[in-house]
Amino acid sequence: MTTIAAAYASATDEIIRTLEITPAGTDPIRVCTGFADRILTLESGAKVEFTAGPLSIRRPKKSDSGQQTLSLSIANVTAQGQEAIETALESGDEVPVIYREYLASDLSAPASNPYRMTLRGGTLQGIMIQIEAGYFDLLNTQWPRDRYTADKFPGLRYL
Repeated sequence: MTTIAAAYASATDEIIRTLEITPAGTDPIRVCTGFADRILTLESGAKVEFTAGPLSIRRPKKSDSGQQTLSLSIANVTAQGQEAIETALESGDEVPVIYREYLASDLSAPASNPYRMTLRGGTLQGIMIQIEAGYFDLLNTQWPRDRYTADKFPGLRYL
């Protein structure tokens, strides 16, 4: 049994949930659950500061629907954070979202593998942000991935 599974089963250790959103051209927005800001070590070994705040996370359902969407709510967001999220939503660019879990007894690395997703949408209401992030969209991916066109494969012109 992993340490994070033991913490979930026994409730002996506090689980710190973190969220990192990196809009293009701005500094990453890092939020963690709890009442105090924390300096946590990423999987790369870099130590970064996460701002404490009310963070609500709803994990994707385990189903065979093919749509895996994580719903996030962040309250008390500063004006800079709101501007960065609003710009990311309007740009249409791919914005990475990383969800990590740490144990309060061991802040040297995430307790489990991080979830890496992309921002799919969201809404801003006052100081509250609701975000949806998802994994790779397998259902809308073409197969085979390579397109066999005459530009790439000139011999197709003669078929």
